This record gives sequence, C-alpha cells and structure tokens, in this order.
Amino acid sequence: MSINEATADQEIKNVVLVHGAFADGSGWRGVYDNLTSRGYRVTIVQNPLTSLEADVAATTRVLDQQDGPVILVGHSWGGVVITEAGVHPNVAGLVYVSALAPDAGETTGQQYEGFAPTPDFVIDVTEDGYGFLNPDTFKVGFAHDASDAGAAFLRDSQVPVNMSAFSTVVKNAAWRDKPSWAVIATEDRAFDQAMLQHMASRIGAQITNVPASHAVFMTQPGVVSDTIDAAARSAVRVVA
Repeated sequence: MSINEATADQEIKNVVLVHGAFADGSGWRGVYDNLTSRGYRVTIVQNPLTSLEADVAATTRVLDQQDGPVILVGHSWGGVVITEAGVHPNVAGLVYVSALAPDAGETTGQQYEGFAPTPDFVIDVTEDGYGFLNPDTFKVGFAHDASDAGAAFLRDSQVPVNMSAFSTVVKNAAWRDKPSWAVIATEDRAFDQAMLQHMASRIGAQITNVPASHAVFMTQPGVVSDTIDAAARSAVRVVA
C-alpha cells in the first residue's frame, strides 16, 4: 500500500528500525519491546555495512514487506540509510536518533566538515578498509551511560563498516518531502553536539534532546519510543 492510499482514520502502526555503523539490530531490543507493547508492528533491519547501496537495499526489502504506512527510524549511520531509502512510498515519516542527515549530492564525510573532532570515538581501520571501534575506548566513546555489561556486549558484537561508504554520494534526501523528528543525545561523543543540532535543524526536524551517550538507541528506549510514537500520531495526519 502506498501512503497516498492512507485514509484520514488510518493509524500508522508499522515501524522500521535501522541501526548504525559498528552495531547490529540487537541494540534496538528496548525500543522494540516498548513499541510492540503499545501495539506497533516493529521490524528491525540488519545492515551488512558493506556499502551504502547494500544497506539501502536491505532496508528497502524490509519496507517492501510492510502492510501500510511506516515510520522509518535510523541511528547514527542509519540516518544516511533512511535519508536514501526513505523515498520509498510506504514511508510516512522519518526519525533520526543521534543520526547523520546528509542532503542529496552530499557524502556522509562532508557532514563532519567545520565541526569539532571527537577524540574519544576511536576507529581502527583494517587493511581491507573496514573500521572497528577501538575496544579500549569503546565504552567512553560509544556508550558511557550503559552498564559495563551492556557496553561490553555492544563492543564484542560490533559489526565493522566499510569506511568507503562515508565517501558515497547520497542520491535522494527523503527528509525534503517527508516530516522528520530527531532525538539528540546531548552527551554524544561520536559527533560534535553542534554538528547534530545543525543537521537536525537543517532538515526541519522536531528535536528532542536527552542526556545520553551515542548509544541512546539502547540506553534511552523510552525517550526514543515516545518520539517514534509521536511521529506516528502526527505523520498520519500528514499522509491522510
């Protein structure tokens, strides 16, 4: 069903969650449990992180399986993926969770230009061009507000990303045509705070700030879920 077929009394009950680099979909468990308890049908994309094209294809396959309008959610690198994949006709709204939000014609790498470095977020690159987060600085850089056990699980289950993906030019910017929301972790050490605020403001997102690390998708599932719920309730009026 296209969102153009949505009727005024149709609720958005489909949510698709897209993880970022150095992670997999398991970190969304708290958000999944929260939203499914509210009656949402939630699907989690497992990005291969081998290229932007591959991640967009993985997300599109999931969007194709939805039975109605969708709120598409991306964390970190997942924001690039939903920016590109969000032009799918089933997508009614976008939620960026401490996420990148490039425009068409831009690369992910360009989003960092002019903003402060983040020395606690250390990426080790392998000979074949894949990046892992350094294990010694993982917790402080990625998930300082998680428990030691939670941060260790994220560290030991991380998925390396093909670093060349950050130089791929984005072809579509779904946020130009779809309403957007943003959850910004104010203690994020992966991105300069000014960078996060700039990106969210540029796309016209409704912004929610929360004291949290870059792992806000895992450590603040209630705030993230509330934002997704608000998006679903608001976006249905936009697409109706």
